[in-house]
Amino acid sequence: MRVEYINPFVETSYRVLKEVLGGEDVQRGDLYLKSTAMPVMGVAALVGLAGAVEGRVLFDMTFETALKVASKMNSEELAEFDELAKATISELANIITAQAVTKLHELGFQFDVTPPALFVGEKMEIAALGKNPGASEENVEALIVPLITDCGKIEVNVAIRERM
Repeated sequence: MRVEYINPFVETSYRVLKEVLGGEDVQRGDLYLKSTAMPVMGVAALVGLAGAVEGRVLFDMTFETALKVASKMNSEELAEFDELAKATISELANIITAQAVTKLHELGFQFDVTPPALFVGEKMEIAALGKNPGASEENVEALIVPLITDCGKIEVNVAIRERM
């Protein structure tokens, strides 16, 4: 996985979170790798990438964190993780991805993105299974960038590879 693909997502996630959360402090945790088949925390917005590169970006957080983020973004206390909260988290993923992809296009990388898909549930696992034509047998490892906010931890989970 090339760092040129990852940096725009990390930088944009940091900047957008700081902005939408009203300037609150955002800290970047230590980067680490994990299998793409690891469980998610409870709320995950997934954006697919296709073209010269293939893969996905996942914005992963707990229900509590997602509810706090959605409340801040809507400037009102949301009592439950309802349709408004879901739409807000999807839009957050959309904003971050659109800005990161714009940066990548400016660097000469060409690929398309899917609209965010939101996954909500406990003990959930999102895995890249199956053997796509031309894909290698193993799962792609994902680079995880934890971002710590006053609302909680949001993991930016990036798994991108060049198309074979």
